[in-house]
Amino acid sequence: MPTAVNRAAVIVAGGQGSRMQSDIPKQFLLLAGKPLLIHTLEAFYQYNTSLPIWLVLPEAEHTRWENLCREYQCTVPHQVVVGGACRPQSVKNGISQIQFEEGVVAIHDGVRPLVSHRVIQESFGVAEKNGSAIASVPLKDSLRKMRGEESVAQNRAAFRLMQTPQAFRLSWLLEAYEKLDVIDDFSDEASMVEAAGRRVTLFDGDYRNIKVTTPEDMLVVEAFHRSKASE
Repeated sequence: MPTAVNRAAVIVAGGQGSRMQSDIPKQFLLLAGKPLLIHTLEAFYQYNTSLPIWLVLPEAEHTRWENLCREYQCTVPHQVVVGGACRPQSVKNGISQIQFEEGVVAIHDGVRPLVSHRVIQESFGVAEKNGSAIASVPLKDSLRKMRGEESVAQNRAAFRLMQTPQAFRLSWLLEAYEKLDVIDDFSDEASMVEAAGRRVTLFDGDYRNIKVTTPEDMLVVEAFHRSKASE
């Protein structure tokens, strides 16, 4: 029988909600009566109740999170890690806590609460085979590239929208942090791993796997959640 591959999830939740026009960090906004972040943790826990989960939060929000877990009776086992000054540093803080040396780690945005079990499973499975697995979806709208005040039409079929989870062999992530002198400007882990010389593999994500960034996103997530609940 093949040897089971170690797996873990790192949930990154460092947003402050500025584009949400809210004083409450977006990961703590309520969806169907409980914080978005609890929905996200529950999605991974329900996928695999034995999956180790590391939650990366700004240190200033740890007490608030503890209070929310009590208030909303969050029973998902997880470990909280102090976030960094940028996303790459936060992810580094998270993976530094992982207990195994070889295996696959899925990095996921805390404000993507509707991630499906299928997407989580594919992120691990594809990464175990290829070293990396990036959830992505095709563009639906037309695309133009700005050149000064003019614009040029682009072939949208040549582009994909990146989502999370983004899963990798742990050794690939550690290698990227060792090789790259500057990490602050990377917006996702795929870009870092690619810059370190590794090839990234995309798989089909899910249009419902929305990242809540603006008030409009929240309306869409609420609609998708209601639809899912009525199925």
